[in-house]
Amino acid sequence: MTTMPLPPSLIATLPGHFYTDPEIFRQEQERLFESMWFCAVRGADLARPGAFRTVRIGRESVIVTRNRGGELRAFLNVCRHRGAQLCTEESGEVRRTLQCPYHAWTYDLDGKLIAAPNLVKMNDVDRTAYGLVTVHLREWLGYAWVCLADEPPSFEETVIGAAVERLGDAASIERYGTEKLALGKRITYDVKANWKLIVENFMECYHCATIHPELTDVLPEFADGYAAQYYVGHGAAFADEAKGFTVDGSEGFARLPDVAEEQDRRYYAITVKPTVFINLVPDHVILHRMFPLAEDRTVVECDWLYAPEVVESGADASRSVELFHRVNVQDFDACERTQPAMASRAYRTGGVLVPTEHHIEVFHAWLLEKLRSHASDQA
Repeated sequence: MTTMPLPPSLIATLPGHFYTDPEIFRQEQERLFESMWFCAVRGADLARPGAFRTVRIGRESVIVTRNRGGELRAFLNVCRHRGAQLCTEESGEVRRTLQCPYHAWTYDLDGKLIAAPNLVKMNDVDRTAYGLVTVHLREWLGYAWVCLADEPPSFEETVIGAAVERLGDAASIERYGTEKLALGKRITYDVKANWKLIVENFMECYHCATIHPELTDVLPEFADGYAAQYYVGHGAAFADEAKGFTVDGSEGFARLPDVAEEQDRRYYAITVKPTVFINLVPDHVILHRMFPLAEDRTVVECDWLYAPEVVESGADASRSVELFHRVNVQDFDACERTQPAMASRAYRTGGVLVPTEHHIEVFHAWLLEKLRSHASDQA
């Protein structure tokens, strides 16, 4: 097929094989998901010592648990003896230790080897050296962010920096007090699409007038196709007739106590590369975590977070949840319709970006640079 030169108003996308090639996905696992900070678990999900959750990060299974002192810890989910998985369930709770079901090697909640059959006869075994492999962990916004790299990138620059870049300062996101909020609803979506299609979709609003009628009713400027998140400090204003960020524009809940007056009745969206979306509205926060499992499959876990008193009171948040649930379903359906075409000869050299989507080129440039720079580091 011959390709025509693009007019100035159009920019080329990535070629289709970037969304279908298992080798490119393997490189992304190694050079992005296993090298950057990854939002793994909401801290409140691990309420007591011994509570754990296993998460897939790149090609690794990671255990996040809470130790006896109440601190979060993360380890590779691999016994140091013969490599069996310690925890085979997605979540659970142990009393005091993590024990391998194969040969009963046993570790405390800080990862130290404390028991094994005949271990007392092996006095030369260093119980710390043969403990679980620790994974770097930071807490922010009430979530455990982990990094598999031996030397993690700066958390302040790469994670908190995304909020600063979008909102203009760190204080603007801190006013929502996300770490103090309670989980009102969690929905997990199994999306048959490449993770990058989901990121690109979140970044642009050229599609909003087409597939998001409920969203554009509440945020009318989105009907013009411009993604508000690419203007520093700008939040999309609610429609005059909308009383809250709800599926029918009805009243939501009281404004979170520290949200500033200028943030009221506005929606802010933040992308924390590679796999987190944060949505801020006056009375709640919506946070998406993506778990890319294959070149054509991504699990997305979406949390709706409210003031604790709202959740504790049993207040009906269904109209609030339903708005972004519909947006999610509409977006993920669109991504699933797009995925098969990534393997088509029609998309061999890629597609195009119209002016309101040009900022996606920044994401593409970032991705290509991460893949190139990591490859040169390994040379």
